[in-house]
Amino acid sequence: MKQSTPYTATHERIARWAKALAHPARVAILEVLVRRGECVCGEVVDELPLSQATVSQHLKVLKEAGLVTGTTEGRTVCYGADTACCAQAGQLLKRFMDAAANCC
Repeated sequence: MKQSTPYTATHERIARWAKALAHPARVAILEVLVRRGECVCGEVVDELPLSQATVSQHLKVLKEAGLVTGTTEGRTVCYGADTACCAQAGQLLKRFMDAAANCC
C-alpha cells in the first residue's frame, strides 16, 4: 500500500518558490524585472555583473517556479515578473513565517 505524502499543495508551492529564490542572482534578476516591468535577457545582463548564459539559466529557474513570465516575439523573449504569483508567494511565505515565529 502506497503511503500518502504528508505535504500539502501549499508546502509544495512554498518549497518551489523558496528554491527558486535561494540564489542571490535570481533575487537580483527578479528585482530588475519588478523594477523595469518587462525586458529581454540582454537588458538584465546590462544591469547585473552576470553573463547572458548565467542570466538565461536563472530566468529559466524563475520561470519554472512561476515567478517570471516569458513572452516570445519572433526570436526574442520578453521577461517580466508574474506579479500575481509574486504576491501569492509573499502572502504564503509571510503567513508561514508568522506562524513559525508565534509557535513558541
